[in-house]
Amino acid sequence: MYWKNKNVYISLISKKRKFINDGVFQAELNEFLARILAEDGYSGVEVRVTPIRTEVIIRATRTREVLGDKGRRIRELTSLVQKRFFNKSTNSVELFAERVENRGLCAMAQAESLRYKLLKGLAVRRACYGVLRHIMESGAKGCEVIVSGKLRAQRAKSMKFRDGYLISTGEPSKRFVNTATRSAQLKQGVLGIKVKIMLPTAIDTKTGLPSILPDNISVLEPKTDTVDAL
Repeated sequence: MYWKNKNVYISLISKKRKFINDGVFQAELNEFLARILAEDGYSGVEVRVTPIRTEVIIRATRTREVLGDKGRRIRELTSLVQKRFFNKSTNSVELFAERVENRGLCAMAQAESLRYKLLKGLAVRRACYGVLRHIMESGAKGCEVIVSGKLRAQRAKSMKFRDGYLISTGEPSKRFVNTATRSAQLKQGVLGIKVKIMLPTAIDTKTGLPSILPDNISVLEPKTDTVDAL
């Protein structure tokens, strides 16, 4: 393809490279923090870039353990993230910890909880039903838990547990369904864990307000006609 203006072509390449680099950085940072903060209820990360500094907001169920005694652990994490991802950058990095209010609606927290239950030797069916009940009691519309691997016999199989209403396709499934995967290393092999939670509401990225499903229909009460007495 022939380009009349080379500056436009260079800017397109730089934009594409920037988006790719941002996505790779987000994935690597998420994997790095998930490995370190697995026992502290790590539930995700958000990166905010400003001209002066880069803010990394860590969401977890136990923020006290993430911060550490007098903020010691968060300073250690800041130093690790600075050396690992921003070694050649002039921008400073600052880490913050944000508490997840309802851990029952967080798929990452529930997948990690199920993983530790299986590592302790709890029966798969009992552990999955316990997680399922906790999710539904927390206000979820529906949920699904899938455990695959060598559960009892030598042959690998999958066990699926579902409750409530859960959508799997369409654009609303990206906004209303929270998904997380984990793996548990047991004696008989590796078990794969997948948790899906159907949230009651989702935040609209454009307006910032809670949104509902597009096929949701609300029936209003009929108006009562008052007839004047003669």
